[in-house]
Amino acid sequence: MNSLQFKKNEFKKLCATIGFKPTIVSDVISNVDKFYYEKVEIKKDKKTGEVKKYKDGTVKKRTLHPSTKELKAIQKSLKKNILAPISLPIEVHGGVKKRSNITNAKPHKGNKFIFTTDLQDFYPNISNSHVNETFLSLGFSNHFSNSLTKLTTWKYALPQGTPTSTHISNLVFLKTDFELIQLCNANNITYTRYVDDLTFSSPIDFRHLLNIILEIIKKNNFKISYRKTKYKGNQTVTGINIFLNKIEAPEHIKEKSKIEIENNTEMKPYSIYLENIQKENKRKGSR
Repeated sequence: MNSLQFKKNEFKKLCATIGFKPTIVSDVISNVDKFYYEKVEIKKDKKTGEVKKYKDGTVKKRTLHPSTKELKAIQKSLKKNILAPISLPIEVHGGVKKRSNITNAKPHKGNKFIFTTDLQDFYPNISNSHVNETFLSLGFSNHFSNSLTKLTTWKYALPQGTPTSTHISNLVFLKTDFELIQLCNANNITYTRYVDDLTFSSPIDFRHLLNIILEIIKKNNFKISYRKTKYKGNQTVTGINIFLNKIEAPEHIKEKSKIEIENNTEMKPYSIYLENIQKENKRKGSR
């Protein structure tokens, strides 16, 4: 089989896997710009629920680039049929079925020393070439990886706000995850990651390892948000308060749940969230 025929066969295999006709997928790839739009979100504090602001009072915002129409449908199928079946370590919680910010926080319950850090510009910092290299490392062929990359990246980067981006960011960060897991396992440190939020904890002081942890992250071409990097006890981890024997929602969530119950509202998202935290407290395992 010559190279051109192999390329065609790989493209057909991809289209068959995601359930779309090759002509539709080809058209989307050729006109990908028209399937994205820009959306601006106001950032809110995970602990208080209040709008985040800079020192001058300017509201902090996050720019998203969601996909639409056929591309969004294709990405949903890619996520279901290709990305989601790839197993991830138990330390990874963001974008993983049956895991959440709550399951991410629970393993740190009871640990006296907590280190949290954040990956700066996580999605924009992941280039299309980095995504392509990741697909190749997972065993996909060059042509298959190239098509996957074209369908999931935009303007040479991983766009934030699409069905596939969180899964792909997890796969791209896997090499770093495994290095951090190895270090933590050797030093009695609990490690979890929720998308771009990394948390490390231990019953013993591990201050001497902080620079090593940060160096592992930086040498793999990820940026650290030092403003969000803290080493202390009694921290909020991915919006959850950590205690010796339990985890709890912050006060603003409890207050909103109380209002829902008092007003007997039809939808009770905050009350459901509290119930999920209580369920996780009762669940055995993961500390």
